[in-house]
Parts: sequence; C-alpha cells; structure tokens
Amino acid sequence: MNHISIIGRLAAAPELKKTPNGYSVTSFTVAVTRPGTRGENEVTDWIDCVAWRKTAEFVCKYFDKGSPIVIRGSLQTRFWEDKDGKKHKTAEVVCGGVEFVPRSKGGSDTAAETFADSAEVFADDEDIRRRQYAQNHKKRRNSCNRE
Repeated sequence: MNHISIIGRLAAAPELKKTPNGYSVTSFTVAVTRPGTRGENEVTDWIDCVAWRKTAEFVCKYFDKGSPIVIRGSLQTRFWEDKDGKKHKTAEVVCGGVEFVPRSKGGSDTAAETFADSAEVFADDEDIRRRQYAQNHKKRRNSCNRE
C-alpha cells in the first residue's frame, strides 16, 4: 500500500498551470519538521508535491507561502532527462487530498500539538471510510443474494 500523510507549510506560493489537454496542475514544496536524532534540534525536510485538477485549483485558491497544509496522497518516483542528456530520478507526493490544518483545542499552533490533533482526525477519517466501505460492501452482497 502506497499512502503518505504529511503536515507542513508551503515553501512558496503555488502557481496554477494548465496542461495542453486543459488539466489544472500545480507543483509545490512543503516544509515538514521532524525531531532531530540524538537530542539535536528539529530537522526540516523539503518535500516536493504535485496536485491535479480540482485539488490543484483548491491549493492555488486557498493556500499561499507559509500556509499550514495537510496532504494525503501517494509517493511517486519518476525518471527524467535534462537538456544535457543527464538522467535524474525524482520522488514526489501526488496529492489525493488537501486540507487546512485543524487548530489545536487550546488555540495553539505548535507543530507537535497540531500533529497530535491531526493524527486523531486521520484516525477518525479512516474509521469512517472503513465503516462506509463495509456498509457499501454489505449492501452489494445483499443485493447480489436477492437476484
């Protein structure tokens, strides 16, 4: 299963582009902090992301440089060649969903508290999805048994 969830801040304002076929797309970088090893300070990872269609339009309309963002998607690797013919490999998150960062209960905006609150939201969302899937699957089985 290829699923990734990140919480961070946009490194720059996203820019909406259109493909030759008319699809909306935006590529952007998200700064995500994590604890350092062996008592070091926090470390920031710069994660490249790409969003398509309505998700791209949503990101460009409601988020700007420094905006906190929750991203759910999948990790994709791709190969490309530069002008000089040198081959490169890139890893990026393909956004399946984007959300605003929920505020913590005390109104604080610290990364640790925001992450803890968001982790609870993820669990709740996943539980809801599982229940909906189970209900839909049960309905399909029941309708197949009747025929």
